[in-house]
Amino acid sequence: MARIKLDICSSHLFEYTLVVRVGDLNYGAHVGNSEMVGILHDARIALLEAMGLTEGDLGDGKTGIVMDDLVVNFRAEAFLGDKLVVGCSFTDVSQAGFRLCYHVMRDGKTVAVAETGLVGYNYNSRSISFLPDVFKQRAERYTLS
Repeated sequence: MARIKLDICSSHLFEYTLVVRVGDLNYGAHVGNSEMVGILHDARIALLEAMGLTEGDLGDGKTGIVMDDLVVNFRAEAFLGDKLVVGCSFTDVSQAGFRLCYHVMRDGKTVAVAETGLVGYNYNSRSISFLPDVFKQRAERYTLS
């Protein structure tokens, strides 16, 4: 079976830090896969917040985002009380979508590498929409070239 293997992005232009909570653990006593997706979501929300935006409003009052795809490569375990740093950067910003790459680290060691594809979405009309210019302008600061 072929494995999707992500490369670590060359740098990260935004960082989100958290401490692993008991609710982040699975029966193996380490961060579970669904909980890791939640951690990535928290980092994405923090990045958008730093830009003065939200997942439901990319700056024009009508365009939000919807996830198109997600890949997570686990490289090490994370445990209760571990301090995790999630590096995030935009890539491939286009007319209607973008990619976010994530690098989850503990003490400088890679715990996970992930990537999400996100698309502009109008929740009122339930349709894909173009990304607003205000989003693209603010995203430049956090976009890898």
